[in-house]
Amino acid sequence: MHFKLYMRVSNIHIKIYSGVFLILFLAVVFTPLNLTAQSKEVVAKSGDGIYKLLKRNGLDPAEYTNAFIEMNKTRLGENNTLFIGVKYRLPDEETKQTKPPVVPENNSTLVTNNEKESLNTATKRQDNESVKAPAKTLNYNIFGKNYSNVAVKSDELKGAVYYLKSGHGGPDPGAMGKYQNHTICEDEYAYDVTLRIARNLIERGATVYLIVIDKNDGIRDETFLMPDKDEVCYPNRTIPLNHVKRLQQRVDAVNQLYKKHGNAFQRFISIHVDSRSKGENIDIFLYHDSKSNSGKRAATILQQTFRDKYNEVQPGRGYTGSVSARNLYVLKNSYPTGIFIELGNMNHQRDIKRLIIADNRQAVANWLTQGLIKDFKTNR
Repeated sequence: MHFKLYMRVSNIHIKIYSGVFLILFLAVVFTPLNLTAQSKEVVAKSGDGIYKLLKRNGLDPAEYTNAFIEMNKTRLGENNTLFIGVKYRLPDEETKQTKPPVVPENNSTLVTNNEKESLNTATKRQDNESVKAPAKTLNYNIFGKNYSNVAVKSDELKGAVYYLKSGHGGPDPGAMGKYQNHTICEDEYAYDVTLRIARNLIERGATVYLIVIDKNDGIRDETFLMPDKDEVCYPNRTIPLNHVKRLQQRVDAVNQLYKKHGNAFQRFISIHVDSRSKGENIDIFLYHDSKSNSGKRAATILQQTFRDKYNEVQPGRGYTGSVSARNLYVLKNSYPTGIFIELGNMNHQRDIKRLIIADNRQAVANWLTQGLIKDFKTNR
């Protein structure tokens, strides 16, 4: 009697244990593989933001920020801030953001402080038009009276957002060279090329922000561009004399705008002219942040575009412009993928000639635009 009862209880235990084992086995077998891949966690330290945390752990913020926010949205504070001491999950190649970009409604916006009224009018006009029929003409005073009317020729860059920053400005003219007894200042020529790129991008439906702004220069076709010190930082901030503060001001402007545009395709382009020995003639070359794979790809596309164009218009000339990683403040600390471009050597007469001839400045802007279009289409 007791023996039969014991056997019955034992059989019940065996069935229970078998059921539990089966459930655990199935849970292990059918657990998605990428759940394990996502399980790495790191603790936020004092001063950490998402950008800094991802960088410290070898992840490109331009590629992984959106996935990080999605994975950790219940652990983030206001405006996606991090809490010290809290563990955050890190995304990997399989879990980074793959959703299509959220496209801003106004796809042709060059934002400057004195353009808001005309831009709002243009935005309302565009909202009433078909995507297949972009606005015929937009007006931007920032380009100057001869270039203020911009014909939107296509929407091939619709959804792309560009932050264009010319080097130096305000109290700092940047590198300075001499040509026919004229002083050639880096900030003026870099700004003129930047304006030409901005106009090209808007013609193709992109959203464009100028980070360094000169309200009265516009695109200039003169050979010798008169220097001034009235440039401001977006939206209308006085540019400080201190070098680090000046760079931080520009990075802050870009990063605030980056947050505004969410998942849109975004690029930060910084235009400069280098200063080297008088005997060093250089082609346009490009830098990217060492931890940014997307930056390296974009810079390589621009490099190849220049090589192709030189082979087309000057066969046999060759092109020696390089792509390399460099620990530059604006690349290291800005959220969007960044590319730093040097247009030439301010101390070499042939390089200066590349800058002082307006048609050359336009050609450089056109070729850079073509490269940026390829970059967008490759990553879309």
